[in-house]
Amino acid sequence: MRRITGAAFLSLDGVMQAPGGPSEDYTGGFDEGGWLFRFGDDGIFETIGSLFAGEYDLLLGRRTYDIFAAYWPYVEGDGAEMGRAFTRAGKHVLTRGDESLEWENSHRLGGIDDVAALKQSDGPDLIIQGSSTIYPGLLAAGLIDRLTLMTFPVTLGRGKRLFGDGTPARILRMVDHKVTPRGTVIATYEPRGAIPTEGSFPEPSISARETERQRKMQGGGW
Repeated sequence: MRRITGAAFLSLDGVMQAPGGPSEDYTGGFDEGGWLFRFGDDGIFETIGSLFAGEYDLLLGRRTYDIFAAYWPYVEGDGAEMGRAFTRAGKHVLTRGDESLEWENSHRLGGIDDVAALKQSDGPDLIIQGSSTIYPGLLAAGLIDRLTLMTFPVTLGRGKRLFGDGTPARILRMVDHKVTPRGTVIATYEPRGAIPTEGSFPEPSISARETERQRKMQGGGW
């Protein structure tokens, strides 16, 4: 069985859009593309190197696939080796569309059930890059084994976020962490299941003011 690891670059306010360059993804008017390289340091690049050091396949959403397919097969210079590695790797694309996947070693996944079947198959472990829209469904289905989140000391204000609409309520356990010289927190988590529905809570207030507050909240006027 394969393991699935999500690895994401995040701002403090949870934005993960276009860390790699100004033209990567400026949809929604996002104008801070390339922010990773303004704050990156050796600690970040060591983590990236370790993540891709062994054999792996990629699990991607369609838009991230399009970004990668238009860049990595053609990159020269320092990025050429990574481009060749990504081309060799299997690229499993979770998409509802029927557009062709022309980059070699690319495979279509029509839904979460297909990801579950892929996870049960033989082959390298899977690494998610980018692909913010696929996280809620994968988390809800219990398909993600690890999350490595690299949180940079910057707020970006707007942009696509890792934990968007549909993210389930879940407990995660931190299994590793470090802080880079420039203050990026690299933390790795493993899902631990649903949040308990029972707990020990303080007794609610029975004051008239609290009763009025509850009335307003229930009526949508608070």
